[in-house]
Amino acid sequence: MRRRITQHRAERPASWDTLEATQSIGDRIFEQGSGADIVIVDCITLLVSNIMGQHCDQNGNLTDVPLIEEKIASEITSLIDCIRRTDSVFVIVTNEVGLGLVPLSEMSRLYRDLLGKANQQLAEVAEEVYLMVAGLPVQIKPAAR
Repeated sequence: MRRRITQHRAERPASWDTLEATQSIGDRIFEQGSGADIVIVDCITLLVSNIMGQHCDQNGNLTDVPLIEEKIASEITSLIDCIRRTDSVFVIVTNEVGLGLVPLSEMSRLYRDLLGKANQQLAEVAEEVYLMVAGLPVQIKPAAR
């Protein structure tokens, strides 16, 4: 993972202002300054994972599912509020994890469900939504005429 992070950092243009935040991303983006023309949020998948990871015991079992649900909902609401309060164009990256088999473990099912809900909330307020399939963008919203 460290190698991947280092590679991502090296691939970013030097002219980009970068904010690396694992939580409170809406608030952090707004605090840093909303004057950017474009804001790329990469990614919602890790945000949900980070929140879930903070609420596990030593054996990897979730300790407080209602609190996890509340924190993820709060993060997404805060991000949507940030989007609405700024003039920036937002590009939000996330993964679609609900297209495969139903996961066997309770934690994996919860992750799939909570990420799916976050994706739905963001897609609802987005002007455009694309699903990447084999590296090709498939426009989901607005629907093709």
